[in-house]
Amino acid sequence: MALLKAPSKQPKTTMLQVRLEEDVRLNLDRYAEFLDANPSYIVSEVLKLLYRKDREFQSWLADQHANNRTATLKGESIQLELK
Repeated sequence: MALLKAPSKQPKTTMLQVRLEEDVRLNLDRYAEFLDANPSYIVSEVLKLLYRKDREFQSWLADQHANNRTATLKGESIQLELK
């Protein structure tokens, strides 16, 4: 049984350029073929799965949200830099 499900509809997307090891790219293409999906869908779904499963990341994210909320309530402005 596949861990990911084939896409039902195309959500709003953004462009990201990444470099992958050759064998990772080959398996990405194979998995996309297996699901009858495109590689972009696979990458998005794998990242979502990672975000849900990584408890340390979830804790960190909650702390960041709490810190941002506290600063906002104090009237401070916050600027985040995305890398």
